[in-house]
Amino acid sequence: MAAVSETIVREFFESHGFFVRQQRKYIPHKKSLDEAIDFFVIHPDPQPAPGPLPFVLDSGNLRALASAVVVVKGWHADSFTPGRLTHAPEILRFVEPKVFQKAARAFGVGGTPAKVLVVPELPQDAAVRERSVALLRGRGVDAVIPFRVILTDLIGQVETSRNYQKSDVLQIIRILKIHGYFKEPQLELFKTNRTRPGSS
Repeated sequence: MAAVSETIVREFFESHGFFVRQQRKYIPHKKSLDEAIDFFVIHPDPQPAPGPLPFVLDSGNLRALASAVVVVKGWHADSFTPGRLTHAPEILRFVEPKVFQKAARAFGVGGTPAKVLVVPELPQDAAVRERSVALLRGRGVDAVIPFRVILTDLIGQVETSRNYQKSDVLQIIRILKIHGYFKEPQLELFKTNRTRPGSS
């Protein structure tokens, strides 16, 4: 699942004009510091935002990001909560100074890239969401991108009249669109106020 999630995130950044570099394609025998970072992204022509960059990014303000180290957490079956971090503190290992500095050197970064975390989704409850955002900010994360934003953006970009042979992700989306799985009303599936199966 990790490889699929990373491929989707890479496609998202590339579709918005970013150059994406991955540290390595193989899985090392022993965990190392740079293993905490999935991608380095840089935009050759960023558009500075008129104000501070929002913490929760979407496709509309993405180009204000000049460069970033990106970590993808695509477990998809749950949202990010303070409790999740308590049970899996390694999620934010990439913001530790030693890890971040090593990654920056490995990627040959000039300046200070943003630290971006891709999460399945943030909590629906406003109070829990605020606590989650405060926790992430307090730990040094500069921005998050919910996976729903990425999927909705890619689905919206794909045209059924184009053949995306050079991208498996976009070609699969195109095929699903051709066969009616992504008609406009069905994009409601990607709104944040959906009800989870089994909940009542």
